[in-house]
Amino acid sequence: MISSPDQLYRGIVCGRERRTHEEISFRVVRLAGGLSRLGVKQGDSVCILMRNDISFLEVSYATMRLGAYAVPLNWHFKPDELRYILLDSKATVLIAHVDLLHEVRDWIPQTITVICLNTPSAVLDTYSIHPDRLLKPDSTIDCETWLTKQAPYDGPIRPQPQSMIYTSGTTGHPKGVRREAPTPEQQAHSDRLRTIISGLTEGSRVLMPGPLYHSAPNGFALRAGRLGGLLTIMPRFDAEEFLASVERDRIEMTFMVPTMFVRLLKLPEGIRRRYDISSLKRVVHAAAPCPAEVKRAMIEWWGPIIYEFYGSTESGPVTLASSEDALKKPGTVGKVMPWAELRFIDDNGHILPPGNVGEIYTRIEGTADFAYHNQPGKRKEVDRDGFVTSGDVGSLDEDGYVFICDRKRDMVISGGVNIYPAEIEAVLHTMKGVQDCAVFGIPDPEFGEALMAVVEPVVGDKIDPTAIRAHLKASLADYKVPKHIEIRTELPREDSGKIFKRRLRDPYWVDAGRRI
Repeated sequence: MISSPDQLYRGIVCGRERRTHEEISFRVVRLAGGLSRLGVKQGDSVCILMRNDISFLEVSYATMRLGAYAVPLNWHFKPDELRYILLDSKATVLIAHVDLLHEVRDWIPQTITVICLNTPSAVLDTYSIHPDRLLKPDSTIDCETWLTKQAPYDGPIRPQPQSMIYTSGTTGHPKGVRREAPTPEQQAHSDRLRTIISGLTEGSRVLMPGPLYHSAPNGFALRAGRLGGLLTIMPRFDAEEFLASVERDRIEMTFMVPTMFVRLLKLPEGIRRRYDISSLKRVVHAAAPCPAEVKRAMIEWWGPIIYEFYGSTESGPVTLASSEDALKKPGTVGKVMPWAELRFIDDNGHILPPGNVGEIYTRIEGTADFAYHNQPGKRKEVDRDGFVTSGDVGSLDEDGYVFICDRKRDMVISGGVNIYPAEIEAVLHTMKGVQDCAVFGIPDPEFGEALMAVVEPVVGDKIDPTAIRAHLKASLADYKVPKHIEIRTELPREDSGKIFKRRLRDPYWVDAGRRI
């Protein structure tokens, strides 16, 4: 017999680890007290290098209580990538799982205090981690021992900013999106719009299968963890375990990306029918285009509970599509929400009427503004009269539905993760034997897009895909290493000499039925 939600556990769960809301509050005020005594103050940055874990949220809550910025680091990053963000954010404290510290311990400046957490059992069960990596590096603070000595924070509760998320950049370096701490009015407005998008309310039972270092999962989980219900965090998405968690914990809400839908639909019919998922009330997805046929199959399986929103780290959510919208207008990302404005702008800066394709600029009234940390001039590159763009191209139809049809910039979204080819191309150009190269996205049935690299070797030199991948893996996260690599003696070029990347990319998309 399945228990009713009132009889089920309330708190935050990750694998075998579980903590009640009271236990989390107890730890958060002591973490905040300890961080304050380490000198963390309003406006400072605290970097978090952790896989999905209850402690990830506790550290975030404690940092926010001080009015400081939690800065999640993508743990897939290689040392140079991590170093850049750690230094650029001007972090005074780094809190990390012990196994991940081995990636960065040799170059952390003495000005940064390093607090070390045991890698939790759920992570150890999920990833193959060598025992040597579980030894605590010298000169680090053991978090649990340190925490027992900390008095609760008793200072003023500062306006709490969102996490500072680093987004990949076209120049090869990511940019920290640093939003101002909201006023009480702005916070109330943000809470209202998040409730409309997510459906989260007091006591909601929520499953988070995505990585907490990403913008949308981070915000979704931080809100869900404060609502007094249940938040179950998956160490890593697994299709069957997802269904088992929904049944076991009577999950009502979840946030997903289309790649997860694809993997669920690939499960054998017997496994799909094995689990009771009738508790689900709302499934929200974003971060990447969802093929219309995948969306339809999920709605047929789960019912009209699937919602999609469109937005960016800079703008926040600006459109919302219900299941009914998706079936009525396949491919739409929904209608513009009441709090948002969208403009579709051509290459000459003219605002286009409905039915015309242009670069999408968005604005949300009533929320805290943002800037790019340490890069004040970068805002001008994406801003037109207070409207900002992430480089997507689309249109508004006669019924008010928004469609995304392309990206003006080279960004690739693979499995919901933004990847900028310029960063990969920059590393390729450092490889001996590479004359030139082009990296772009091609259709992939599981991830939406996969990375493709076309490499032109120096005349007389021989290079092969295996060597190229090895070179890239030494500097870049594995997910940035192209799945497909082709060697060509000559790349197509414009009259200016610039590579004609669209001529390389377009043939792969001819039969895809979509452009992104």
